[in-house]
Amino acid sequence: MSRPRILVVGAGFAGVGCVRRLERRLTPREAAISLLSPFSYQLYLPLLPQVASGVLSPQSVALSLRRSEKHRTRIIPGGAIGIDTEARVCVVRTLSGETEIEPYDHLVLAPGSVTRSFDIPGLADHARGMKTLAEAVYIRDHVIAQLDLADASQDEAERAARLQFVVVGGGYAGTETAACLQLLTHNAVKRYPRLDPKLIRWHLVDIAPTLMPELGPKLGGAAMEILRRRGIEVSLGVSVASVDDENVTLTDGRVLPSRTLIWTAGVAASPLIGTLGAETLRGRLVVGADMVVPGLPGVYALGDAAAVPDLTKSEEGAICPPTAQHAMRQGKLLADNLVATLRGEPTRPYVHKDLGLVVDLGGLDGVSKPLGIEMHGMPAQAVARGYHWTALRTNVAKTRVMTNWLLNAVAGDDYVRTGFLASKAGTLRDFEYTDAYLTPEQVREHTASLRAASS
Repeated sequence: MSRPRILVVGAGFAGVGCVRRLERRLTPREAAISLLSPFSYQLYLPLLPQVASGVLSPQSVALSLRRSEKHRTRIIPGGAIGIDTEARVCVVRTLSGETEIEPYDHLVLAPGSVTRSFDIPGLADHARGMKTLAEAVYIRDHVIAQLDLADASQDEAERAARLQFVVVGGGYAGTETAACLQLLTHNAVKRYPRLDPKLIRWHLVDIAPTLMPELGPKLGGAAMEILRRRGIEVSLGVSVASVDDENVTLTDGRVLPSRTLIWTAGVAASPLIGTLGAETLRGRLVVGADMVVPGLPGVYALGDAAAVPDLTKSEEGAICPPTAQHAMRQGKLLADNLVATLRGEPTRPYVHKDLGLVVDLGGLDGVSKPLGIEMHGMPAQAVARGYHWTALRTNVAKTRVMTNWLLNAVAGDDYVRTGFLASKAGTLRDFEYTDAYLTPEQVREHTASLRAASS
């Protein structure tokens, strides 16, 4: 009798947490485990703003999936672009661009999320994101390039436009990105004696009425004070009306001459979820408290792509927020439930009380709410970095991150551009491949033809 095939899609917090637990709890005879991911690393997403600002090297937040000598999971390098639940196969686009099918008996969907965008004129062609490692590296190159070009320019209008930066999104990603990159330009200008520091302007824009509302009014106000003290102009209740090569137009009528729009206005579940044709809630796949997808035998979903019920909340219909701490714990519990299913044992529902939130604003600033305790300033920043450091999965990653922090604190930055994607625009579609997914009808056509060709 052949072993059950477990296919895990996605190497984020949820997917890797599930795989590592399965490896520990299952014997090789009980199941064959495969992990499908376009990259051979787990990205520690919360530290991306520090990669963009040069505090951390890209490698320090990319945790290799192949470092463990004990792992027995088959790693499939490619992206899932469709699921045929009737045929129990996943359509995979390989790194070489070919299309293949990967069969499964148990499918764990943890594809994560992509940057949420809107139908705003010029947004798709001019906005940069902060969701992938490549985007963070590109944005660093782009910001330093604007300093270089402004320093060399003889045109005062061009110089001012290149030194005006706009970040959209007042959540954790947007606030940390604006704070960390503002520190980058603030420190870098000392190396550009021809530039007037007063010309460097950062704008943080969000349609919401408050900054990081999950932190509460006190900490949100503390974060606002930190940003404004640094000279970042925060505009709430405002969004982008249009963007082009030279200007960002806001909904309040202001026109900001700028060559940089960083878009972090929320996330949406991976487009892979739409290929199943299953029920969704605000774009996330509807699942039970045990993370089983109703009506689809052998299919499970978790993390940012799933609407996992939050049983710790009293309000009806509450779902877990798309945070790393929920994704990690959901991955472990789902692995336990899979093991229980294979062994004919009862499964358990997911229950986890939120441990709080941490926001690292760079330098000596931060706002944190661990276990409901409100903190700001240097103590909050220490808590934020301590939390991230302990959450890193490997000792190698912990060593790299700590070394980078210490080196940056002592020696600062060299403001070097790598030339990454120097000849391309580096927009959202260039990095997140949101147009690569199939419709449910296309999935069925692909699987039918591929199965016929292989028979």
